[in-house]
Amino acid sequence: MHLRSPVSVSLALAGLLLGASAATAQTAAVGPAARPGPVAAANNTLPAAAEAGARSMLAGSAGGFAVGHGRQGVLTSLAYFGGMAPDTAYPIASASKWLVAATLMTLVDEGRVSLDQPIATWLTGLGADAGRITLRQLLSQTAGLAGASGEFYDIAQDHRITLAESARDIARRPLVSRPGEVFAYGTGGFQLVGAVVEAVTGQRWAEAFDERVARPLGMTHTRWVHLRLDSSDEFPAAETLNPVLQGGAVSTPEDYLRFLAMLSQGGRHGDRQILSQQSVDAMLTDQTARARMTPTPASVLPLAHYSLGSWCETWDAQGACQRNSSIGLYGVYPWIERNTGRFGVVFPYVRDNAFRFWPQIEAIRNAVSG
Repeated sequence: MHLRSPVSVSLALAGLLLGASAATAQTAAVGPAARPGPVAAANNTLPAAAEAGARSMLAGSAGGFAVGHGRQGVLTSLAYFGGMAPDTAYPIASASKWLVAATLMTLVDEGRVSLDQPIATWLTGLGADAGRITLRQLLSQTAGLAGASGEFYDIAQDHRITLAESARDIARRPLVSRPGEVFAYGTGGFQLVGAVVEAVTGQRWAEAFDERVARPLGMTHTRWVHLRLDSSDEFPAAETLNPVLQGGAVSTPEDYLRFLAMLSQGGRHGDRQILSQQSVDAMLTDQTARARMTPTPASVLPLAHYSLGSWCETWDAQGACQRNSSIGLYGVYPWIERNTGRFGVVFPYVRDNAFRFWPQIEAIRNAVSG
């Protein structure tokens, strides 16, 4: 299966997006009145500094991308640039991690799992050391698992094995540090989180995510694949039992904004509580204050700490993060600001060194965050 190529927007819209005048935006409430499909067009514009950042990305050959932002559950604007079609889904790489954390936290809310119980409570065949790792350590990437040096053990696995088999393979290698002591990004530990979700729910990962997060939020274009770094082709969905959970979600800007809007409202979407306020607080709290942080080329935030599935960019004395984000390898950068309720995403799909656009992405974020 091939990823769909971006579809050109209308000539009139393209003229507005690519010309020297203001950028065109799209807007709608992200709540019960919002439609699950593409947002209806409106005559909104991004702040001038955000427009300048977007134009700079276009000039730098970023291709199609989107910029969306809102506050306290309401989407202020969603602007598409360079021909990105609203209903075309793209790989979001590490922005997937936030979605995994949220899915697991729905089970925490139900009392079916605990962040601080050993994963051997639910998984078998891991070995004594790995079995003592907790879900909190897996989601905060302090589990001590091998694979943080670019080995990509999860990506190298066969897409047809189960997540339980994936978890046993990830965990069979000796730990490289004591769980909880060292932050090491990208080990494949999210496969173990997914295996726990499957063991507890009796569902495949995609089914559990859809039932607990995607369907309630109207994330109709989001799916999971076995991430490939060598190709943009996807393995057949019907035989993919082992999606790469730390980076295998494929989504759209609007879908991801729905997720961020829910977090900005303390886990609420319309009249439904997707996550408890306590779970949202845990997801947006620094989990690595006592851990030794090791650098990673997979982030543009060298001073950041880590929460549950997202970066904690800044934090207060109590460890509450002021801004969380989850930037992905292809440039997708979602964020939420705890104190103001502001949220947003810059959503490109750049396979060749997307982080070269970080100055523009940062400028756009600062401009729309006011």
